[in-house]
Amino acid sequence: MTGAVAKTLFIKTYGCQMNVYDSARMADVLAPLGYALAAAAEGADMVILNTCHIREKAAEKVFSELGRLKPLMARKRKAGGRMILAVAGCVAQAEGAEIVARAPQVDIVLGPQTYHRLPEMVARLARAEGAVLDTDFPAEAKFDFLPEPDGEAAVSSFLTIQEGCDKFCTFCVVPYTRGAEFSRPAAAVLAEARGLVARGAREITLLGQNVNAYHGASPDGGTWGLGRLLGALAEIAGLERLRYTTSHPLDVDDELVAVHRALPSLMPFLHLPVQSGSDRVLAAMNRRHCADDYRRIVAKLRAARADLALSSDFIVGFPGESDADFAATLALVREIGFAQAFSFKYSRRPGTPAARLAEQVPDAVKAERLAALQALLSEQQRRFNEAVVGRMLPVLFERGGRHAGQLVGRSPWLQPVHATAPPALIGRVVPVAIERAEPNSLAGALASQGAA
Repeated sequence: MTGAVAKTLFIKTYGCQMNVYDSARMADVLAPLGYALAAAAEGADMVILNTCHIREKAAEKVFSELGRLKPLMARKRKAGGRMILAVAGCVAQAEGAEIVARAPQVDIVLGPQTYHRLPEMVARLARAEGAVLDTDFPAEAKFDFLPEPDGEAAVSSFLTIQEGCDKFCTFCVVPYTRGAEFSRPAAAVLAEARGLVARGAREITLLGQNVNAYHGASPDGGTWGLGRLLGALAEIAGLERLRYTTSHPLDVDDELVAVHRALPSLMPFLHLPVQSGSDRVLAAMNRRHCADDYRRIVAKLRAARADLALSSDFIVGFPGESDADFAATLALVREIGFAQAFSFKYSRRPGTPAARLAEQVPDAVKAERLAALQALLSEQQRRFNEAVVGRMLPVLFERGGRHAGQLVGRSPWLQPVHATAPPALIGRVVPVAIERAEPNSLAGALASQGAA
């Protein structure tokens, strides 16, 4: 913005892809105040920790990072400047008062629904000393108050369409940190998507805590579900690929299944968390589906798209989980087969119902079960990746690789693929012959330098 004093902003992002999106939008709202992104916290005029409350000991990790930032703040002050320190995101929402009490060096604490008010908070800070705490769930939609992003978009970009959760799984803090489910109007989503494509995006991943619970106001005054929205997005010229995450099994409806059959641009890879294969544990988790429900949903999706690959989330050692319960999870994994998965030991989250349950599973048992589950999941992922060796896959190249002359992109199934290729192919979908499966990626070669 003309006339704004140049300042530097460093944002450290923890956790999910929605936090990545939120961090980018925080940078957008601060740009008119003269803040430009910096690569490191050292010397920055403002540092934001955009936190996640899902992982174990999330709050303590934030306090540890705040401790590491104190010397940098002192150094900045000694040089005659000031480093504004803000804690944003879900830890801020859940433990804002504790952050203010334990870390008095923090200037701003803001929840995930209030970052559109960051400029106002910075201004209030300039007018008065003392921490600014804003963790209320506002009545208005924050998206209505965000500026239009400018500059080049990532080839593969994120777009948040839904926030919050009404499911209240007993292990999860999201309903308490992100609030009730809210869906953005379809017209606003389409406008943002068109803007991303105009700025260079070729793939868009739609984000939401329960993204397939999307029910946004439609341009004709009705309501669109996720399937209808995906259909409209698929009509945007230049948008090559669509994805969405994270889904809940309860919200996979027939319309959504149908678009997996109908839309070539909707990639055949779906993250569909199940958490456990035991009906008893699923009931204790308040998941509101059973293992057979999950099996039926997967069968319908695979009938619609035969090459669909699945990713999932698993929690082992949930309170009361028996050997038989864990065996049911292993059986479900063997039956369904996953191309990728995320698995964790259960850990208590303060304020959640599961934290108060009896029969907490000993940590040694949780560790043993997790090792067994991850061994099975890793073997499935290895087999899935090796199955594409020798095939020609369409790869969307996103950026340069670690080695000179190398580009990195993604297959339709989200596998990282690297190949020797010219920079001119960034942002293009190119046929790549897969030569080998490596531990964390696929190695390939261009079908031809003239491929399009």
